[in-house]
Amino acid sequence: MSRRVVVTGLGAITPIGNDVDSFWSGLKEKKVGVGPITYFDTADYKVKLAAQVKDFNPKDYLDPKAARRMELFSQYAVAAAKQALEDSGIDMAKEDPYMVGVAVGSGIGSLQAFERDHKKLLEKGPSRVNPLLVPMMISNMAAGNVAIQFGLKGKNINVVTACATGTHSIGEAFRSIQYGEADVMVAGGAEASICPIGVAGFTALTALSTNEDSMKASRPFDQERDGFVMGEGSGVVILEELGHALKRGAKIYGEVGGYGATCDAYHITSPAEDGSGAARAMENAIKDAGLVPSDIDYVNAHGTSTHHNDLFETKAIKLALGDHAGKVKINSTKSMIGHLLGAAGGVEFIVCVKSIQEGFVHATAGLEKEGEGCDLDYTKGSGVSMEVNCAISNSLGFGGHNASIVVKKFVG
Repeated sequence: MSRRVVVTGLGAITPIGNDVDSFWSGLKEKKVGVGPITYFDTADYKVKLAAQVKDFNPKDYLDPKAARRMELFSQYAVAAAKQALEDSGIDMAKEDPYMVGVAVGSGIGSLQAFERDHKKLLEKGPSRVNPLLVPMMISNMAAGNVAIQFGLKGKNINVVTACATGTHSIGEAFRSIQYGEADVMVAGGAEASICPIGVAGFTALTALSTNEDSMKASRPFDQERDGFVMGEGSGVVILEELGHALKRGAKIYGEVGGYGATCDAYHITSPAEDGSGAARAMENAIKDAGLVPSDIDYVNAHGTSTHHNDLFETKAIKLALGDHAGKVKINSTKSMIGHLLGAAGGVEFIVCVKSIQEGFVHATAGLEKEGEGCDLDYTKGSGVSMEVNCAISNSLGFGGHNASIVVKKFVG
């Protein structure tokens, strides 16, 4: 018999707020975190906008020496994990550290470290490359640094599935607790790739919006959508075995119901055109939760604002939910914070939890007229106050990776 898993802590660093409360308030207010890129000169770039984290100071979360040995994606991960652990009230002095694990993924790691030291290599030779280049750039260092900072000695994994990373990380953490490998998992994603090579690479792929209007660059499901906006940040949650949470008197935000993961096995960047792979992930998550499609109240869509994603994800939702697809509320958090790549699933899971807790589904900002084939209820206009008992969060990644996770209202 698998064990029940609940959510007991939340932490977020996002383009519209550096904690969960300000992030959630921003979503309710339709605050858009997209603006001109300030990290480098974009004069020669077609893409001028990104969703950058603002006013982040690593010294608020780390001692200066530790911060210097971490790249930005790891700093974001540690900051969000610190918030989540504090929110959960877990006292590590009272825990078996080998039963507290970490599943914090990053899709890319540090492109900035690559850039800096490649320049040194070319200009000054191999002997001048930073001795810490490798441990600073590799993607598993988000999870590694979280464990080191907080003394978490249990299972420690880094899922790398591009834009599905955050959701897969939470899903695999859920499974780890279900089957007794851990009592507590610190789970989510972190990313910080708004840099010259990152923006140039995605631009060359024609994946990014070239719109220079901050309010219209990221507009999922809209007929004028023209690509995604790069975001950055981290979303980390504390998952806990129910009995463990109850024993220590933890507050419970919600319950993880089910998890589904599939692959399109179709194309390196485009989702399957009929939506079948993503639909199967949703179906598997719903079945795993012991639910039926009509139990789902709300879908937090991957909703990137690219033509293919939004159209094919719409088809997937229809395939998975059948007649019920037209009755659920759907939205895209990326409409306000851009696409956080490997961190997207982490922050969007938090949105599902908050939607259940507060009975509110935020609007899809920037959506004015739905694109051809995008004919579901994407919460256009204003957010909606409604009871949300069951939500599903979707993430789809380059390589055909699909992940869906069901969050339920906790009933003891």
